[in-house]
Amino acid sequence: MLNIKKKDKVVVLSGKDKGKKGEVLDIFPDKGKVIVSKVNFVKRHTKPTQRDAGGIREKEAPIAMSKVMLICPKCEQASRPKFDTLSDGKKVRLCRKCGEMIA
Repeated sequence: MLNIKKKDKVVVLSGKDKGKKGEVLDIFPDKGKVIVSKVNFVKRHTKPTQRDAGGIREKEAPIAMSKVMLICPKCEQASRPKFDTLSDGKKVRLCRKCGEMIA
């Protein structure tokens, strides 16, 4: 089970965007990377098509999963989640700071 899932709020730990917070848009577990909204913007030059005028576009690029940390929705603190099994056998993530279950 991964520490981070889509729609989780995360904070960037290092790099040019250190301290920025955002929501996870996409995950690439085989590469160990995530795309976070409003973090790690890069410029891409696009050719014009019939539907779209070309130009220089800014978009989010993948960032290493090790450079982001999950933010607990209840206590709003960044923490590495711990894993526990419920009585029905389902595996869940728990906040280490407040003990709350992270959906």
